[in-house]
Amino acid sequence: MYFVTMGKPGYVLFSTTPRARAAIGLTDAGIVRLLAPGQERGEWRALREWKTAAFSHTDLFVLLGGLPEPERAEDLLATLPSETLG
Repeated sequence: MYFVTMGKPGYVLFSTTPRARAAIGLTDAGIVRLLAPGQERGEWRALREWKTAAFSHTDLFVLLGGLPEPERAEDLLATLPSETLG
């Protein structure tokens, strides 16, 4: 799977899957978030967040790079390492 990077307020990096079924955001406070689409277009809700020092957004992109795009962002939760549990 690959990601499309775009600008989003509150994030220094915000990338979605090609069909916008999931997103990864990195805040300026060093928090990585796995996000799912919200109810409204352009709205996202955090499924899980953790400090980048525990598991970086780059490591997450590498981990997910060999997988197909999921039907739902929630499907990615099982692929996350224990470091993302906080």
